[in-house]
Amino acid sequence: MSVFTNTFSFEILHRSKKSNARVGRITTPHGSFMTPAFVGVGTNGALKALGHDEAIEAGMDLMFANTYHLMVQPGEDLIREMGGIHRFSGRDRPIITDSGGFQVFSLAYGSVASELKSQGTKKHSNSVLKITEEGVKFRSYRDGRTIFLTPETSIGAQKKIGADIMISFDELPPYHIPKEALRSSFERTHRWEKRSLEHHKQDPSDQALYSVVHGGIDPDLRKKSCKILSSMDFDGHAVGGSLGKNRDEMIEMLSYTIPCLPPEKPVHLLGIADLPSLYSSIPLGIDSFDSSYPTKAARHGTLLTEQGTLRIVSGAYKEDPRPIEEGCPCRACRTVSRSFLHHLFKANELLGLSLASAHNLSYMIRFMDRVRQKIILDAV
Repeated sequence: MSVFTNTFSFEILHRSKKSNARVGRITTPHGSFMTPAFVGVGTNGALKALGHDEAIEAGMDLMFANTYHLMVQPGEDLIREMGGIHRFSGRDRPIITDSGGFQVFSLAYGSVASELKSQGTKKHSNSVLKITEEGVKFRSYRDGRTIFLTPETSIGAQKKIGADIMISFDELPPYHIPKEALRSSFERTHRWEKRSLEHHKQDPSDQALYSVVHGGIDPDLRKKSCKILSSMDFDGHAVGGSLGKNRDEMIEMLSYTIPCLPPEKPVHLLGIADLPSLYSSIPLGIDSFDSSYPTKAARHGTLLTEQGTLRIVSGAYKEDPRPIEEGCPCRACRTVSRSFLHHLFKANELLGLSLASAHNLSYMIRFMDRVRQKIILDAV
């Protein structure tokens, strides 16, 4: 149980005898959820093409929302005036928000996905005006106004938004960065995280706060980060920063990082939840994963099944009367055929995006259900 929150807790229910995988339960003011968990990404407070009732029907207990985007539109003050993100959006299940620090990286350098595809770049976007010890000055992509994000304003915004779980403010340097610059960023981001925690302690408000472990792919820095952050009173720890230029490098980094974190605290992997990464990282002891991949893939006509991915726009499905996947309980598989879904995509009907998204989300939830059962049986 956290020192600073009254209603957040993490209980380990089973530890695998085969690996470091574990099954647990995280409890928040808006309910509990089982781990390992897939966390759907609702950037603006909702999953694209899906209502909260549809996401909950699919079994998604925890949603990830983006602080920076919510600050830009509609603004954290309006969200607080409307009763917080749960009442404002109509979602009564747990919500986690990032710090906004991800934008320091993605707007200036590119995305984590690009990093893992070795597509990182050193070219700065003019959206990031200045990074200083105090914080980061952004230009709003919406109206051009200047936003100054600091550890204090990030935590303050997340508190106004009303997330159950918050993420400390951090900087995410790219993979291709000189060692001196990486060390400078490393030291600064840990000072920012300490300030985030100190600001949180002033008014815990039944919210939990996770740290973000940094250090790139430098084993010494990763271990040092774990030591620094484990000495502070965070409710959990997220693994972030540059995760490597490919999946193998990321898994190697996680292999020497996760054992350095306190085993009684939950661990979240930021921005990664593709199936190959899940297969490799769950045995290391990671408890939750967020990614927009399943719903983004769905909107492009790629569907996840036990038999592999299915491209519904392919002519092979034009006259296919079967559901996307036999035995799947999602509303797409219950109500329409592959043929009709193929037609919806070809006709650019929004219903097609919604049905495909419902299926992929359901697939990920069921995948994690099976993983938890395998851990309980010591098969993972």
